[in-house]
Amino acid sequence: MNHDRPLLESLKKVEVFHDLDEQTLRLLQETMQLLTFKPDEVICAEGDKGDRMYVLESGQISVLKRGQDGTPVEITVLQPGEIAGEMSLFGEAVRSATLRARGETKIWFLDYGAFQAVLEQHGNLAKALLSRLSRHLRRETSVVAKLLSRDADRRLKVAFFDSKPYSETVFQEGNRYNYAFQFFEPRLSAETAYLAAGAKVICAFVNDKLDADVVEELHDMGIEMIALRCAGYNNVDLASCQRHGITVVRVPAYSPYAVAEHAVALMLALNRRTHRAHNRVREGNFSLTGLVGFDMHGKTAGIIGTGKIGKCVLNILAGFGCRLLAYDVYPDAPLVERLGVRFVPIDELLAQSDIISLHAPLTPETRHLINHTAIAKMKRGVMLINTSRGALIETRSLLAGLKSGQIGYAGLDVYEEESAYFFEDHSDRVITDDLLARLTTFNNVMITSHQGFLTQEALRNIADITVENIREFELGKRQNQLTNWVPA
Repeated sequence: MNHDRPLLESLKKVEVFHDLDEQTLRLLQETMQLLTFKPDEVICAEGDKGDRMYVLESGQISVLKRGQDGTPVEITVLQPGEIAGEMSLFGEAVRSATLRARGETKIWFLDYGAFQAVLEQHGNLAKALLSRLSRHLRRETSVVAKLLSRDADRRLKVAFFDSKPYSETVFQEGNRYNYAFQFFEPRLSAETAYLAAGAKVICAFVNDKLDADVVEELHDMGIEMIALRCAGYNNVDLASCQRHGITVVRVPAYSPYAVAEHAVALMLALNRRTHRAHNRVREGNFSLTGLVGFDMHGKTAGIIGTGKIGKCVLNILAGFGCRLLAYDVYPDAPLVERLGVRFVPIDELLAQSDIISLHAPLTPETRHLINHTAIAKMKRGVMLINTSRGALIETRSLLAGLKSGQIGYAGLDVYEEESAYFFEDHSDRVITDDLLARLTTFNNVMITSHQGFLTQEALRNIADITVENIREFELGKRQNQLTNWVPA
């Protein structure tokens, strides 16, 4: 039945309307009608024609579609403020799903004729509606795919983004619980999130985008868990995940040896110029001019961050006979006793080290830890290695240090704007990032494409831990019950 009393405040809370001015809202409340439905009452049926858009004021609405066997399957549940039947505002349309009240439900409706009349008078309403529709329709395009996947395969579905052949092989081999893995080459973003249709879990990597808009879209599609196949989570809006009830897990340690050994490989290659020597010999140039290195034995190595990877680097460099300095918020006493590591303030480490290797997480406090001021405190000709997070180094300051000779060598497996280039083949394109392009011109700089993790052992560990994270979720564990949960 119709209600005569307009509910202006309710309209203001509806996402598609809350940016409208008071005058337009009052016009809408005069145009729209409010209906009440009893529990389990059908609001509209799949296959019927209709010319109404619905806005849920209170209660819940089940959205149902018929499966291949004709049995209705609940695709999603609409909450107050959500809308359905948007296409009806552009003319009479066939309903793509059945809407059924879950309890006593109040719904505003706006029909095609009234909508056209309002649009002719208020362009700002048209703009607001189109913006909302573009987001909502992206979600709706996945409904059929989701339904078909549910009918065809009852296994837990996991959608992998930014997938590469080397990781796909390892995950398939480690799929001991027979999950339905779906691998997608594109990175996760607002434009690609629809690929996760039908999945309950997504598996993301370091350069996937998981901001508030993407998290909301994932929630709308029924995603309940984000399984990161990496240690870092600075690309995830954890607060948004918490608001939408999405659990986030990660792989805190997959092989500290892999990353530590890569860091030392960069040190050795830069020191002995093996990359330059290799290129010379391939061209028939056997000259040794310009290839003079130094003994690692006896040199002072400063390690910033003594977590699992930092500890491995210290162990390796101890074997070379280096004098070891370290900086960490939480000094590790056993390292002092076992390896003779000396924990010092960061300024002392910068001033005394011949080699500096970064193994700290990226936080607001560590962002651009190595900047112009820090570089000025270093020994002239210092070797700087970063296999942790690109944004630990301010690139412009690094370039200035290389140009002045203050930094004698730089080995980078990460770069602060790497997401635009790393992991992909850009050999037939121009690098438009001026800072990255400039770095590649220095013969005392070695850049690798975030490959520190890329060993057989590390890949297997990443797959094993990720699969176990998903298994815990499947068994009903949530939030802090999960071994590798990432809190907001």
